[in-house]
Order: sequence, then C-alpha cells, then structure tokens
Amino acid sequence: QVQLVESGGGLVQAGGSLRLSCAASGSMFRFNVLGWYRQAPGKQRELVATITSGVGTNYADSVKGRFTISRDNAQNTVYLQMNSLKPEDTAVYYCNAVIIPVYYWGQGTQVTVSS
Repeated sequence: QVQLVESGGGLVQAGGSLRLSCAASGSMFRFNVLGWYRQAPGKQRELVATITSGVGTNYADSVKGRFTISRDNAQNTVYLQMNSLKPEDTAVYYCNAVIIPVYYWGQGTQVTVSS
C-alpha cells in the first residue's frame, strides 16, 4: 500500500515562491516515476513535472524555468520548488507515484496565487 501526503501549499502573491513536499510511505526506490499534477477549477488535471530515476526530469511548457522537481530518497520525499508564481498557477496540486501500471495519488494541496 502506498500513501502520499502533500504539504506546503498556501496563498502567495504573484512573483512569489512556494515549495511543495510529498512524503511517501516506504522506500522511494519502488516507484518508476514520481510527479506533480495540478487541477484548476473547471479544468482537467494536468501534468506539471515528473522525475524518473535514470532518465531525468520533465516539465510542462507552462512551468519550465520556474518550477523544479527533486527527490530525497533518504527522506522518502519529492519536492516541487515553485518560483515566479503567476495567478494562472492557482490550482490544487497532487503528488503522484507510479508503480507500473498503477498510479497512486495524494489528497492534494491548494496553491492560490493572488495578482
């Protein structure tokens, strides 16, 4: 059983920064892919960033150069550093972990960027 618990969301002004954390139960080495997704009101859930061991990172075009995904295997945690935040980044952010073929999700954390 996999549990993912996000933290770090909140309200920030445009141009500000937040760091999201996702604590995973058990060893991180089980996961084929770790990532962050987001869902804004009235929109579909979309990929933000992924990190894959031995492959590297992948970002949505809308966040490239502003967001950075990283992982700390010793802490069983994946992070999303978000800089230069924009109002359009407002969404619920979800942590994701994949053990092929199953996708696991956290409960989500709200990020609100005010203009």
